[in-house]
Amino acid sequence: MDMSTLGWAFIALLLFPLDILAAGCWRDTVCTGPTEAAFSGPWNQLIYAPRNRTVRPRSVFTLRDRHHASYPRTATLRGNGTTVVFDFGCEVGGIATLTYTSNGTGTIGIAFSEALNWVGYSSDSSNGKFSGGDGALYFNISGAGTGAYTMPDEVLRGGFKYMTAFLITDTGTHVVLVDAQLELSFQPTWSNLQAYQGYFYCDDLWLNAIWYGGAYTLQTNAVPPNTGRWVPMLEKGWANNGTLGPGSSILVDGAKRDRAVWPGDMGIAVPSAFVSTGDMESVKNALQVMFDYQNADGSLPESGPPLLQQKSDTYHMWTLIGTYNYMLYTGDADFVLKNWPKYLKAIDYIYAKVDSSGLLNQTGTRDWGRWNTGSNNTAANVLLFHTLQTSALLATWLNDTTSLASTWRTRATSLQTALLTHSFDPSYGAFRDNATSTSLYPQDANSLALLFSLIPPNSSTALSISTALTKNWTPLGAQPPELPGNISPFISGFEIQAHFKARRADRGLELIRRSWGWYAKHLNGTYSSTVIEGYRVDGTFGYRAERGYENDASYVSHSHGWSSGPTSAMTEWVAGIRVVEPAGRRWEVQPGFGDLKRAEAGFKTGLGGFRVKWERGEGGYGVVVETPAGTRGVVRLPVEGDGGEIVVVNEVVLGREEYVVGHGQAVFELVGGKYSIRVSN
Repeated sequence: MDMSTLGWAFIALLLFPLDILAAGCWRDTVCTGPTEAAFSGPWNQLIYAPRNRTVRPRSVFTLRDRHHASYPRTATLRGNGTTVVFDFGCEVGGIATLTYTSNGTGTIGIAFSEALNWVGYSSDSSNGKFSGGDGALYFNISGAGTGAYTMPDEVLRGGFKYMTAFLITDTGTHVVLVDAQLELSFQPTWSNLQAYQGYFYCDDLWLNAIWYGGAYTLQTNAVPPNTGRWVPMLEKGWANNGTLGPGSSILVDGAKRDRAVWPGDMGIAVPSAFVSTGDMESVKNALQVMFDYQNADGSLPESGPPLLQQKSDTYHMWTLIGTYNYMLYTGDADFVLKNWPKYLKAIDYIYAKVDSSGLLNQTGTRDWGRWNTGSNNTAANVLLFHTLQTSALLATWLNDTTSLASTWRTRATSLQTALLTHSFDPSYGAFRDNATSTSLYPQDANSLALLFSLIPPNSSTALSISTALTKNWTPLGAQPPELPGNISPFISGFEIQAHFKARRADRGLELIRRSWGWYAKHLNGTYSSTVIEGYRVDGTFGYRAERGYENDASYVSHSHGWSSGPTSAMTEWVAGIRVVEPAGRRWEVQPGFGDLKRAEAGFKTGLGGFRVKWERGEGGYGVVVETPAGTRGVVRLPVEGDGGEIVVVNEVVLGREEYVVGHGQAVFELVGGKYSIRVSN
């Protein structure tokens, strides 16, 4: 299939969504989510989620004949081993019901798969035992007549695109499958699954698809707290009836698996959820469970219950960073104050690992899957730098009077100096993997150093790091030297933001197109509806085959929130609007054009709606900014040269003394309101 055909197929999916049957929230869950989208426009057609909760497939085919036929229609199983594959058209998850008529006895099996590769008599792998797939569910047909089968709740299937029904019989039994329905379990507190509180829209079809694929991924990762993967892991089959944490909805890592809270994943997932769905309820509950299970020594688990893995310094810090992000997006000081004593204990725990070199000695070595952790690992140290910086901001926002903010800023500055002294290689223009003479220049540490402003974004060093990162690029994305053979959309999500922050929008967009664009167009994936956990540089799905996943390529999650980085990046750095103080009391506008002609985005906080729209034309460009009354912001607009531009705000030409020009930007402040800005070069 060529690009144009695939493009039209994508459009068809948007115009003809899942067959919808019923509205409502999940089971007995109280509906607390929004009921309508915050912004209306053509972008609403790009949302993959159905409006309501019960859906039917979009098409059917058989394993013998892969020709798709539209659904609804009856489908017949004729004899032993015959199949019907229901294709839902995008990633789904929940409880399926089959209605049937039969002329005799037999057994029906049901198997599930996210990717087309593993459609068949056994489900793809999710239970964590790497036993070659999860097997199938079975129910018996005792004789001729009509019946219905609904999956037991404990075997809810959290993520799949394909559902295969097959017949086992030693007679001439025929079974007519009259209907197939699925009760969606994700985003359990929402009655309208399309009620997004944010949007993005630009003149590139695939960038739009990627943004909304990330948003929908995060919806599939917001799950009922009693539907976690069962631990201890099963030898056969699967169970998703583990308890994950408090509340009615909680943010987990993936739809199919692990279905557990992982704070590192939230480093990408939370900003993307904020700018798209706006679901901070699931984030709050995920953070709370991490504090609830804090260890006596102050350390925080690597993952939430029932898994509760330990000994990860980086994920410990990601919980603290996640707390900052939650406060930034919501202004919910009560939540932070409730957990503040535990937060302080966690800060003391991690900072006590800083040794005489001034660097963190990483002893909790579990991490995102990279090789070579521990000791004075640079990425862990950059995370500590950001943890200290964001902790200082939290203390300031909480009006702390004990000089914590000053102490943490001083420590961050000392750590920054130590990193530049011991870990930066000026001859290469990037950070080494640790403070030795290693020649490995990792994707994670260098991306984070730029994103978290360890390096000033307008500096020549920032540009050298941005350039160094491109040396890892392959046709399908960035290959991390710290996990060779693989491509990690998680770490690449930080890299794209790093390029944008270094004001290389061209590089950020190029990497999005190479990596996420590749998967969005992959015919065996989820049809651009979600984002994959990771993949190989050769284009196969066997991510981390040799690093924990035991060569089980079907185990890889095809709906993983840690891969949703482009969703926040394109709102904050392409359209160019982001909040910098709680709930957007202060904000920034900074468009990143790249090769785009126009882009716009918006989101809501408790203070109101935030929105930016820009369009380039001959001789300049226009920007529209809308922010709530009572807020303040800084606008940073690209200009050519140094002083020859004309800036017009609401039809008033700004005097040269009303803005500052530097580093190719015109910078000025605005109070909340609506502004039409024109820049002519």
